[in-house]
Amino acid sequence: MTSVWRGLRRRILTPSTSATKLGVRGFHEKDAESKELLETIGSTFLGGFSHAAEARTTGEAEVGLERVTVRFRGFAYEGAAMGFAIRDALPFGRGDNISRFLAGRGQSHVYMAYVGIGWAMARLPRVLWTRIAPTDPVLRWLALDGYGFHQAYFHTNRYVHERYQHDRFPWPVEGPQWYANRVLDQGVGRALWFVCGTAPALVVKTIETFPRHRWPDLYAGTGLAATYAGGADESELRTLWDAAGDCRPQVAQGAAFAASARLRAGLVVPHNEVATRVFCGMPAAEAAQMSDGNRPDAPVRGDEPAYEVWRRRVANEFVSIGRC
Repeated sequence: MTSVWRGLRRRILTPSTSATKLGVRGFHEKDAESKELLETIGSTFLGGFSHAAEARTTGEAEVGLERVTVRFRGFAYEGAAMGFAIRDALPFGRGDNISRFLAGRGQSHVYMAYVGIGWAMARLPRVLWTRIAPTDPVLRWLALDGYGFHQAYFHTNRYVHERYQHDRFPWPVEGPQWYANRVLDQGVGRALWFVCGTAPALVVKTIETFPRHRWPDLYAGTGLAATYAGGADESELRTLWDAAGDCRPQVAQGAAFAASARLRAGLVVPHNEVATRVFCGMPAAEAAQMSDGNRPDAPVRGDEPAYEVWRRRVANEFVSIGRC
């Protein structure tokens, strides 16, 4: 494939960076610093997507991804996963880009990569989902987290202000259907950190407009985003923690998942440590161990997905040590 064609493919497939501007999205602007942070995350995500769209191989894309600064590199890998998934789904796609990506450096970013696949699902016709939908019995639910984030980010009025929920989400086909909306809400909760401009008081106010039974999953997503992405100081994070009330175990669980994702990829930075100390009462490495140590290593019994068993175990650990 010629470089001209690969460049054309990149331009055709890659969304415009203007779509990530807070002013374009209508998101809250807390201050200049948080605005720059969120817009940098957006542009870095699209940069990762662009690497995947243009690269001849997944290895070639990795070269550019590894040049991204540590704080933002995970977002670049997330965008690249979306790009490779879309390439796999399109006609004449080779169909194995994602598997090759996850067999390489993408494996260290597997959590972000699965979320990126969810972004691709949100942009593709449902008939194409079977070509890219992840099959890992535990992590596949992260694709729905990514889908929920995408919808709240790009269709904010419907998914956030109108608090829309699907009557029957079509994936995974074998179910359980009742769980899909819960994971979608975890993605919506992550998106609220962006929609509300990293302002915890506004996040809390927005969550409280949703039905109360949705709060735990929304707070879990918010705790994950606040820890992974950053954008709030210790005092602001304590505002979120104090307001979460009965949902503090879910905030801590989300923070622990974020710490695990960062540590696995070697991307822990100072704001991760601040967040895990506020939300989990421990350093990022210990919070990550709390997450990793509770992941099911064998099939679980009953109707509850292994992913939810994992999340519940982590949340309960924080309760048992008196953190929540």
